[in-house]
Amino acid sequence: MTSTVSTHVQPRILLLTHGGWGEHLCNSLRMVMGDITGVDEIALMPVDTLGEFYQRVEAAVQTLPEGSLILTDFIGGTTSNVAARLSADYPIAVICGLNATLLLEALDQREHGPLTQCVGALVEAGRGSCLDVVAHVRQINQPQ
Repeated sequence: MTSTVSTHVQPRILLLTHGGWGEHLCNSLRMVMGDITGVDEIALMPVDTLGEFYQRVEAAVQTLPEGSLILTDFIGGTTSNVAARLSADYPIAVICGLNATLLLEALDQREHGPLTQCVGALVEAGRGSCLDVVAHVRQINQPQ
C-alpha cells in the first residue's frame, strides 16, 4: 500500500504600505508571537514613481505561491491600486486596512490552506478589531 502525502506550499503574505510601517508592525508582532516567516513588505516611499513601485510589487507577486495574500494600508492609495491591478493577473487576494489583528489572523489562517479562500473571515477579523475601548471595557465590567 502506497501512502500519498499532500504537499501544499504555504501561502505568503505581502504587505504594501506607505513609508514602510508594515515592517515596524511585523517587528511589534514578533514581541507577541516570536519569529514571523513568510511575510514580506514593499514600502512605497516619497521618492518612488508609480512605475517603479509597480515593477517592484509585480516582481514580488510573480514569486508568490497561489493563494497568497497582499495586505495594504488603505483603499484608494497607490498600494491598494497596484495590488488590485495585479490581482487581475495573478492568483492572489488583496485586503486593505492592515492592522495587527488582521495580520495575526492571516498568519493563523495560512496554516489551513490558501488565504484566497478565507478573505471574508479575514476582513471581519480586521473590522472586528476596531473598537471603542472605553465602551468595550464598560460593557465587560457591567454587573450581570
